[in-house]
Amino acid sequence: MRAVYLVRHGSHDEVGRVLSGRSTIALNDTGRGEAARLAVRLSAVPIARVETSPRPRAQETAAILAESHGLKVDIVDALDEIDFGAWTGRDFADLDDDPAWHLWNAERGRAATPGGETMGAAVMRARRHLDALDRDGAKGAVLCVSHCDVIRGVVASYLGLDLDRMLGFDCDPASLTTIALEDGGARLVALNERAA
Repeated sequence: MRAVYLVRHGSHDEVGRVLSGRSTIALNDTGRGEAARLAVRLSAVPIARVETSPRPRAQETAAILAESHGLKVDIVDALDEIDFGAWTGRDFADLDDDPAWHLWNAERGRAATPGGETMGAAVMRARRHLDALDRDGAKGAVLCVSHCDVIRGVVASYLGLDLDRMLGFDCDPASLTTIALEDGGARLVALNERAA
């Protein structure tokens, strides 16, 4: 059994307002504080490796978490945010008038982003990476910093839920979701935990 800690990056100035996607936005002061509190919570947890999405907000979160363990951070493309194509950088208020946006949110398992990536493709690339962690022979827990929908999609996939159901649970900024990988499957240990 291998523990994997899935962490959503901390807050930034666009959270809840803009579909940031693969933008280069960094954490704001709130996000750095969230990451620091999570680092304190995880300081006694034995972590062997820290991996992150290439997005700056994820890298910054990972660096804060890795520092208390004296670990370097590995950038892993498989943990990257969904490529939202033409939706990247759009305000959620503007997207609310787009029928394709409503279809995407109602049918994540089938709908596509305009010129970007499907939810299924994003989950598949992340799952392939996580499944490989279970087989790589290394010991110890791995902390992976990624993004809200990638984490929710991975959890839904491991639980055998249709991706259309993934919006049924939350993944807050700087939250911790824990899974236990074993024999090609996974068990959800904790979902969307926040540091006090």
